Amino acid sequence: MKIIGIGKNYVNDKSEVPALKNGAQLIFIKAESTLVTDNKDIVFPKITNQLIYEVELVAKIGKTGKDINESDAASYISEIGIGIDYTAKDVLGASRENKGPWALAKGFDGASPVNGFKPISNFADINDINFDLKINGKQIQVGNTSNMIYNFVEIIAFVSKYMTLEPGDLIFTGTPASGAGQNFKGDHLQASIEGELLLDFKLI
Repeated sequence: MKIIGIGKNYVNDKSEVPALKNGAQLIFIKAESTLVTDNKDIVFPKITNQLIYEVELVAKIGKTGKDINESDAASYISEIGIGIDYTAKDVLGASRENKGPWALAKGFDGASPVNGFKPISNFADINDINFDLKINGKQIQVGNTSNMIYNFVEIIAFVSKYMTLEPGDLIFTGTPASGAGQNFKGDHLQASIEGELLLDFKLI
């Protein structure tokens, strides 16, 4: 099972999309051991002092595909859930100083909590899904998939040029352009899709 992410994929205003849509999708891979399910609390990672959260919708792949056409790409999504893409910013900064990769900064244990997967048939339009994140009861991030630079089908078609997508693979599809920030030990995170609370955990 692969966990795939896309970076810098949302805008605050849809009018910004044409200037940013140049085909150069920023794709990265996260280790399977980053995954946390069933709303389990997460032990604050010892490897960082700058834990950065990003709430994202997560597409689960339902069948094997390679070189998928955009016209068929939606049929490869079985479910959509919600998760947090965590980054150890200080680890990332140290790696970047040596022109290194993102692997350790996004690949540590606990870096991918997800929950709330719903069949894609539950969504009338995957390009118009509302989602949000509350931290300690305060709404911090709000997003709608209409503000994606690259939508679900474009991401799937692009990634499948390079690697075969398989059942159970998860694709983190990007975070809203505003509101990402730092978490601290004791924070309580609650993420919803269309107002339904699905992801609910604490950093302990």
